[in-house]
Amino acid sequence: MSILAEREDQAVEENLQNDDDYEESFFQDIDSLQNHGINVADIKKLKSSGICTIRGVQMTTRKKLCNIKGISEAKVDKIKEAVAKISSDGFLTGLQVSEKRKQVFKISTGSTEFDNLLAGGIESMAITEVFGEFRTGKTQLSHTLCVTTQMPGNRGYCGGKVIFIDTENTFRPDRLRDIASRYNLDHDAMLDNVLYARAYTSEHQFELMDYVAAKFHEEPGVFKLLIIDSVMALFRVDFCGRGELAERQQKLAQMLSRLQKISEEYNVAVFITNQMTADPGATMSFQADPKKPIGGHILAHASTVRISLRKGRGECRVAKIYDSPDLAENEATFAITSGGIADAKD
Repeated sequence: MSILAEREDQAVEENLQNDDDYEESFFQDIDSLQNHGINVADIKKLKSSGICTIRGVQMTTRKKLCNIKGISEAKVDKIKEAVAKISSDGFLTGLQVSEKRKQVFKISTGSTEFDNLLAGGIESMAITEVFGEFRTGKTQLSHTLCVTTQMPGNRGYCGGKVIFIDTENTFRPDRLRDIASRYNLDHDAMLDNVLYARAYTSEHQFELMDYVAAKFHEEPGVFKLLIIDSVMALFRVDFCGRGELAERQQKLAQMLSRLQKISEEYNVAVFITNQMTADPGATMSFQADPKKPIGGHILAHASTVRISLRKGRGECRVAKIYDSPDLAENEATFAITSGGIADAKD
């Protein structure tokens, strides 16, 4: 028995080592700048601002780097020069991009039909947005994803942890326990893999992005999904009227840009929920549905995949691909059950 146990431990260690090698190849740590004359104190300042990788520096403008306390323009130029030496990022062929895309994984929604609609599930390195009226299953889908993310899936997906940012106080651990029971998972272990944060203002929500980036860097390859439920709720409260609309959209664009960069930088899936609003002008143009998602064109362009949810018969809900770069416009029916999102019964 002891020999078998030793072999099992050895196999686990080898798998962990392989995972570490994969993550090291996926992103370069910002500490490597030390070899190019950047001092440790400056690297610490970058990390405190949520910039933890070489790609993270590339994704940040010179202006924003200058705004970091203790980083002068001369230092920014030196950092950018060092990054240019380390990084070989330039133009890639379509074949090289295709090879990089093989690192993308899909997370199951809990419903086979819904997964088929999304060609496998919620995609990594992308922002997936779902919007709908109240009671269409947005929060239920968020809770189900907290559990399904932790389970091994297709194409070698091994499962991982989740970060849940709650802006509407809708997160319920007991609901996760019910969903975990459906998959026969240990309740406490499952809840321990979900990192929760409550955001109270749009500014707080944006500040949490730095914490998220630091966490993804601290445990590379461990976190697989970031959920924000809902992305627009606090912006709707903090900015009132047309007078503050431009400022609101600018702040929203900055946050969504940060989300997109985080998803690409650390190969994680980003799942956001959105609310609806009545369109007063729609009745004049004889539209079938006068309601539309909030956030305007800024949110519409930032989301990689947009999914519309609407109520069906009884516990059934209908999901429709509203916008996607590679998925056909189609619909799928799913049900909200005691065990989360599942296939609708005929």
